[in-house]
Amino acid sequence: MAEYTISFLGPQGDGVADGPVFVPRSLPGERVSGTLDGSALCDVKVLAPSDRRVSAPCTHFKSCGGCQVQHADDAFVAAWKVEIVERALAGQGLSTAFRSIDTSPALTRRRAGFAARRTKKGAMVGFHGRASGTIVPVPMCQLLTPQVRAGAAVAEALAVVGASRKAELSVMITETETALDVAVSHGKPLDGLLRQQLAAVSTRFDLARLAWDTEVVAMRAPPMLRFDGIAVSPPPGAFLQATAQGETALREAVTEITQGARRIIDLFAGCGTFALPLARHAEVHAVEGDAAMVAALDHGWRQATGLKPLSSEARDLFRRPLLPDELARAEAVVIDPPRAGAVAQVAELARARPPRIAYVSCNPVSFARDAKTLVDAGFTLDWIQVVDQFRWSAHVELAACFTAPHIRDEPRRRQR
Repeated sequence: MAEYTISFLGPQGDGVADGPVFVPRSLPGERVSGTLDGSALCDVKVLAPSDRRVSAPCTHFKSCGGCQVQHADDAFVAAWKVEIVERALAGQGLSTAFRSIDTSPALTRRRAGFAARRTKKGAMVGFHGRASGTIVPVPMCQLLTPQVRAGAAVAEALAVVGASRKAELSVMITETETALDVAVSHGKPLDGLLRQQLAAVSTRFDLARLAWDTEVVAMRAPPMLRFDGIAVSPPPGAFLQATAQGETALREAVTEITQGARRIIDLFAGCGTFALPLARHAEVHAVEGDAAMVAALDHGWRQATGLKPLSSEARDLFRRPLLPDELARAEAVVIDPPRAGAVAQVAELARARPPRIAYVSCNPVSFARDAKTLVDAGFTLDWIQVVDQFRWSAHVELAACFTAPHIRDEPRRRQR
């Protein structure tokens, strides 16, 4: 058995010792022992625990791969998540002011993707184990709302009738105002019998909607969400912020950054998380690659009252980013790309230099790369708000405020 002292916690939640050696469920300063397998320490024993170590609140922590840091106290986790962003920025030679992190409470995740596999006796449903294809049942998960947690029974019933013995179902459960919205992928091909069975499952669990590999096979009523009070019915499996509190924190940051702008462009707009609330105060042009989400956004705007003009466009921003002449009228731009970031679109923003940019990111590394492009073009990274919707995981989200050079210099010109 080899012994190591943990130097720091890496961005994936593993403790890192000299070597480097990666040690799961460890904390900085701890002395640990175990068996080395490549660069990973297995069969870990903590010889000298950190004073930041706590008992995991979830009974599934050791077996489930969904959470990485339930063994650390909340203050440590909050500081570590901010540090992940700081390190990503430092790698690009950047730094900025950080606001206090906003962490969603336990039991507030309103959507989850369950893995489900049919067995001889029924079905196995849960999340994958750590670095494993094994499905771990999580009946007492401390992340999910009670309604979403109850969705495991829905996933089990769907696997029994619709999963092959060789393939694993992915069952996305979303809590909506109407009822649970369920989107399944990797199921058996639809035929007459399966359609009847799926309809029966939908009726049994009183689902709002059931989609099978993108095809809606049952719908009692359109699933309804609200973005700051504005009703939207998203397409099956559409992107949604993980918690209502996290969505609010990001929206408030975006609203602050764009305050006073009369014309706003929202890039990677989804179903209107930011675009619709912003339309209360400004003219908005929303751009999103998924046509079904654009349609949901547009319908939500048309059904709402008291909103300013909102135009929408289905467009692949990776292949066809908005160009400077298309960005010219915007007094503020919101951009919320997927994990890969938005290299092509950010390059055009750097050329266009809109007065303010609200950048929402779920990946500190791609964000830091894109931030470097903007800063090199003269933008100032004024501040960052870290938002932790994925409590106890290594996942980090943020909202960042960028100001163009001509806006930053404006007060000095007035003084002259």
